[in-house]
Amino acid sequence: MNIFFKRFIIYILLLIVFNLISYHIYQRFDFTSDQRFTLSDVSLNYIDKIDKPLNITVFLKGEMSGEFKRLQRETQYILEEFNIKNPLIKFKLVNPVGENDDPQQVGNTFYQNGMMPENLSVMKKGKLTKTIIFPWAIVKYNHKQMPVHLLNKTLNASVEDMITASIQNLEYAFTDAILKLSRKRSKKIAVIRSKGELEDRYLTDFLTEVNDYYLIAPFSLDSVQNHPGKVLKQLNSFDAIIEAKPTKPFTEKEIYVLDQYIMQGGSALWMTETVNIEKDSLKKSSSAIALPRDLNLLNLFFRYGVRLNYEIINDVFSAPIYLSTGEAENTQLNPYPWFYEPLVEPKIKHPIVSNLNAVKFEFANSIDTLKNDIKKTVLLQSSRLSKSEGTPREVSLDQINIKPQPEMYPVGNFPLAVLLEGKFTSVFKNRIAPFDYKNHKDTGIFTRQIIISDGDIAKNEIQRGKPLSLGFDRFTGETYGNKRFLINALNYMLGDKDLVLLRNKKINIPSLDATKIQANGVYWQGLNIGIGIILILVFGLGILWYRKAKLR
Repeated sequence: MNIFFKRFIIYILLLIVFNLISYHIYQRFDFTSDQRFTLSDVSLNYIDKIDKPLNITVFLKGEMSGEFKRLQRETQYILEEFNIKNPLIKFKLVNPVGENDDPQQVGNTFYQNGMMPENLSVMKKGKLTKTIIFPWAIVKYNHKQMPVHLLNKTLNASVEDMITASIQNLEYAFTDAILKLSRKRSKKIAVIRSKGELEDRYLTDFLTEVNDYYLIAPFSLDSVQNHPGKVLKQLNSFDAIIEAKPTKPFTEKEIYVLDQYIMQGGSALWMTETVNIEKDSLKKSSSAIALPRDLNLLNLFFRYGVRLNYEIINDVFSAPIYLSTGEAENTQLNPYPWFYEPLVEPKIKHPIVSNLNAVKFEFANSIDTLKNDIKKTVLLQSSRLSKSEGTPREVSLDQINIKPQPEMYPVGNFPLAVLLEGKFTSVFKNRIAPFDYKNHKDTGIFTRQIIISDGDIAKNEIQRGKPLSLGFDRFTGETYGNKRFLINALNYMLGDKDLVLLRNKKINIPSLDATKIQANGVYWQGLNIGIGIILILVFGLGILWYRKAKLR
């Protein structure tokens, strides 16, 4: 008995020592193959900088299917990691619909605050019932707040694939919100506003998102004619420019200003079109003429290594056009095939386009890449079943009745967005410049540009006078990857590559076979319960046998 007591004391002392050590030396180990529970250095960097309470409210709670419960669990896991790394970060999961609340009314409130609820079918007591869930979170910090969308919807994806994509996006989604709320913006972007670009209301959602990362300001080239040096000096104070669908030709002085801005190391996001045709013009009449649009940028782009052609892309893989049929109260909007709005899915592995949903174009032009010393990466291209159509040409709504045949598309894969990286050569090298500039460069500092052959890629729709989210299709409820693509592009060009890579983090989520579960569910449930009972019986009988043997 004395030996037993001594051993007992030793065990207690060892347990106390172990607890003291584990309290002061805390370490978590992630044994998952994809390091799912290990936060990236980018996330840790921003988490460590939080010096005030940061509260996260997750609304993903209530009745939901197994897939969404998985998303709920993974959301909780990732936020637990955030809390462990910085205790100032706290979170809670709440059900926004109380016992006496009307789900539809709560859903309308969320919608009015820019958070779209989701309709979900849930099996309850053998019956399929409709319910509303809210895959959103609110992050509050330093008297500011920001919504976080937890559901990463992808075009034509199954629910399982959509949930997997959403789980992969969780770390980025919360880190991105923390970044926007805590980081002081320093880099500046000039939005060119003097060449007939898209109206502000059509750029609202895109520029609002850009403004969360960088300082932005409208910039006019109107004064170039009289004060070109002053305008160039002002432009050089910006880190990047955005040119969204110019419709007026550039003068030589304006081109020289933009060219020397690039030579000084400025980045540029070009969204330009070489063909003049608008979808709205087809609503007034059933046809329109697509005409070449000369912006006087041909030589500039040619020197940089690309050529935008006076063509429009016809692609079988495209978004439908919705046209009204019927009369008076019987009028309905119905979808029809429309091959001038390509839905482009990335075909390469690059941080800007990895894990990206399909990007929607409208009357895009083809781009040729030319040989020079600039590194060129085709980020987006049309499908194999696509063709280029020269202009001028008539575009008619009657084309919805034309059934495409494979032989009509012999080439395909036309570049629509190209990344250029390197030291660019001035288009005014060995030419007389339109005005004197003492810091003129024939060969520029290393920089990046992205050329996109569609200005409407950044255009949000308007509904009831309010801008919708960029890429959101109000007819289908789908959200295309336009906004994410453009934000990725700016992040990449302006040096936030780590953020882009975090956005593309991949996690391997093991999933169960739904068909086998349905067919053999009772068997596996019985087996799991039965094994537990058998193990308890065996353990109990073993102890009983041991005691009897000891008494003999």
